Amino acid sequence: MLKSGVMLARTTLNREAYKALRSAILGRKLPPGRKLIVRVLAEELGLSPTPVKEALSALEREGLVVAVPHRGYFVLEPTLEDVQEIYRLREVLEGLAARLAVEESGKTLPAKLERILERQRKAAERGDIAGYGDLDLSFHRTLWQAARNRRLLAVAETLDGQIRLLINSSAAIPGRLPLSLAEHEAVLEAIAAHDPDAAETAMREHVQRAGRALEGHLRAS
Repeated sequence: MLKSGVMLARTTLNREAYKALRSAILGRKLPPGRKLIVRVLAEELGLSPTPVKEALSALEREGLVVAVPHRGYFVLEPTLEDVQEIYRLREVLEGLAARLAVEESGKTLPAKLERILERQRKAAERGDIAGYGDLDLSFHRTLWQAARNRRLLAVAETLDGQIRLLINSSAAIPGRLPLSLAEHEAVLEAIAAHDPDAAETAMREHVQRAGRALEGHLRAS
């Protein structure tokens, strides 16, 4: 019984450390390229080093943290190759999700997406990039779930953190945010028309454009 209690406490602390660090990375409190020093993070979180180390290992598996031999952990700083790999995979995954969402979902999906899109418009007007990024991912996640394909959802959720990090970067590129909104509107129109071909095409084009914008931004920086 004692061992069970100890294990439960340890698992809870690991989860707390993971959630806190993940939130800090996605919110850019820990920006791309930042070195993550276990001792410092443990002190800031009020935890021992063990749950912090395990949280960093979990974040490495998720692709948000990179372990460099003899140097330690660093927040992922996406390279051009990273963006190309992720967005090529996203294009296929998101396009299929949009198609299946049309084929599998009921009449309530367009209204759900419109509500998210309206909140995105308001976040864009406020210049709230972080809030916009959250809603952007919510728009896509709604389609993943509406596709009713457990394996597609599992793959998408594996990429969730990396996509969220890149969405924030994409939304911050000058001029990109209104274009992203217009692309979401095109996806919504195709879904409302119950046209799976148009929905897949609109989504693929959206992901392609976001990927090209990020590639151009990385080349210029």
